[in-house]
Amino acid sequence: MNSNQLARMSVEELWTLHTEVNSVLSGKIAAEKSKLDARLREVSVFGVERERRPYPKVLPKYHNPKNPGQTWSGRGKQPRWLAAQLGSGEKLDRFLIRRSA
Repeated sequence: MNSNQLARMSVEELWTLHTEVNSVLSGKIAAEKSKLDARLREVSVFGVERERRPYPKVLPKYHNPKNPGQTWSGRGKQPRWLAAQLGSGEKLDRFLIRRSA
């Protein structure tokens, strides 16, 4: 069906066509998903979980001077309290946690 044929159809005809296409497409998607799930079961070993490698504990590197309980390790997204402070002109070094060696 080309765009000229679609343009000549009434709204009711287009809606009927839409529901038919939606129905057929839903069936095909479900069948394809079913095939993929079956294939995944064939190639996967379910029930056997891989053991994760041990990661070292990451200590906090920065803290909020106004609330020392709020810390950040320096990994991942910056916390809101730190982003706000840096946005107001503070330097990151100001928030470092001093460790005694």
